[in-house]
Amino acid sequence: MATKPGFLTHWPWQSLGNFKYLVLAPWVVAGAYKTMKQGWDVDISYLAIFPSLLFRMVHNQLWISLSRFQNARSKHRILDRSLDFDQVDRERNWDDQIIFNGLLFYLGHMYIPGANNLPIWRMDGWIIIMLLHAGPVEFLYYWFHRALHHHFLYSRYHSHHHASIVTEPITSVIHPFAEHIVYYFLFAIPMYASIYTRTSSILGLFFYVVYLDFMNNMGHCNFELVPNWLFTVFPPLKYLMYTPSYHSLHHTQFRTNYSLFMPFYDYIYNTMDKSSDCLYENSLKGKEEKCDVVHLTHHTTLQSIYHLRFGFASFASKPYNSKWYMLLVWPLSFVSMLFTWIWGSCFTVERNKLKKLIMQTWAIPRYSFQYELSWEKDAINDLIEKAVLEADCKGVKVLSLGLLNQGRELNGNGELYLQKHPKLNVKIIDGSSLAAALVLKSIPSGTKQVLITGTLFKIGYAIATELCKKGIQVSVTCKPDFHYLKSRLSDSTGTHLTLTKNYTAQVWLIGEGIDHKEQKKAPKGAIFIPFLQFPLKKVREDCTYYSTPAMKVPNALENMHSCENWLPRRVMSAWRVAGIIHALEGWNAHECGDTMLDINEVWDAAILHGFLPLNQV
Repeated sequence: MATKPGFLTHWPWQSLGNFKYLVLAPWVVAGAYKTMKQGWDVDISYLAIFPSLLFRMVHNQLWISLSRFQNARSKHRILDRSLDFDQVDRERNWDDQIIFNGLLFYLGHMYIPGANNLPIWRMDGWIIIMLLHAGPVEFLYYWFHRALHHHFLYSRYHSHHHASIVTEPITSVIHPFAEHIVYYFLFAIPMYASIYTRTSSILGLFFYVVYLDFMNNMGHCNFELVPNWLFTVFPPLKYLMYTPSYHSLHHTQFRTNYSLFMPFYDYIYNTMDKSSDCLYENSLKGKEEKCDVVHLTHHTTLQSIYHLRFGFASFASKPYNSKWYMLLVWPLSFVSMLFTWIWGSCFTVERNKLKKLIMQTWAIPRYSFQYELSWEKDAINDLIEKAVLEADCKGVKVLSLGLLNQGRELNGNGELYLQKHPKLNVKIIDGSSLAAALVLKSIPSGTKQVLITGTLFKIGYAIATELCKKGIQVSVTCKPDFHYLKSRLSDSTGTHLTLTKNYTAQVWLIGEGIDHKEQKKAPKGAIFIPFLQFPLKKVREDCTYYSTPAMKVPNALENMHSCENWLPRRVMSAWRVAGIIHALEGWNAHECGDTMLDINEVWDAAILHGFLPLNQV
């Protein structure tokens, strides 16, 4: 929103929310009806409008994904600043301008003479379009853009666009409705001219719109990708095509580099930023960056790939929840799964920064269900091992294992890699100590009895041991777990541990393997506190469900604009936070296998660095 919103700031269909696409329905339905009625005799130029809109959607999404992927890993990043949730929310309506253009194309087809029954291609029409773009369009845009930076128009309209200092491809189209009206009439000049001269064609108009989208997206992608040899081979290109770094300066300096796509007018009117060439060369050269912490995760469900940071931006900015409409892209998800299953390797998902600590999230190209396949065990371990060795080779200090990458049956909570590579410099962390600490701190004060159910393993054993030491009565339902814990406890603390089939406790600590039937045995008002990596499915409406162990991140942690799986905004899982704390403290020890760090020490360090528990009691 602009600082002082002016007339026609909002889009006409803003109140419709996700149903805004219905404004195109009459024309799409009419096109389908004409096709069924007239067959191939229908006007192809009319039918081409809707597919062209869909192509623009896909084109823009590809740029979003490419930009986010490159900004997470590329050394050619132009502006190294934080991107936040406010910007994602502000830019989530990037498709409004596509709907707007679609409506105007349909209206133009109906009411502009010569706009129907266009040929597929005409070269003379394409030449007219490009010449008129280079002349009137670029010239008029330059002066209109400068006018938008006058304080009156800037505060009412253009400040909305410039609220994004670190640009994404879709930042290019984030303007108030009034601005888009003017832009449409500017870009319509070449298109209408070709129509009135009877030289227009379907592909000519389509390529021009794609050119506008391509240049807009490229100029706002925040990484330099235009090779220097282009300007060496053809020096005048310097005045005819801008680069991402060239336009990035406009978003940081504001009063320079006003041109649309052709810097020519900035040179003429002396508004080119003097540091443009220097920034281009430095961005193209790039800057090698040492990563300090890597969190190794994996996909969960087939649809979860769209929730990744470089998936659907607005989808990733909210806690993951499988939506029914995502089933529409199930075939694409399935093909993607097969492709990564055969040829996939570990890839970078996200990059964050806390103080001087650089952090990355890497993903193993496997889904949760694949970790349950016994014949996939070796392949998954190979992928994790390669990631560990790559991190070690790059000088990473700490690698934390997330979700099922630290499975006891898979790799012994990460100990397998230490056994195979005992000289590793990178510290492998499974985060058990911090996860246990968070569960212990989530138990309401005054609690005298807890029930621990499900599979305990490392975290469950640590929690049960600490509770018994505090004199809290701990009941377990699994006989082998009871005997194992009994053997670890002294005679005095062991009296607080009991084996039971009584489910009357009000506080339940839940591990893996609990089913719906067992949840229903809990008394009304019971509190379920999981120590799992995955959320517990809610079966009871009369009980309280806590989140998986997680912490709110400090405000100083940068570049948080996507949610970690099902967790709320600016919240990280305990296993991910544990790796960060390990690096901040400079601890020189692994936490994997049966090894655990001091629970209280880990907790104190997390609080000291500004992390706060998600589950408040």
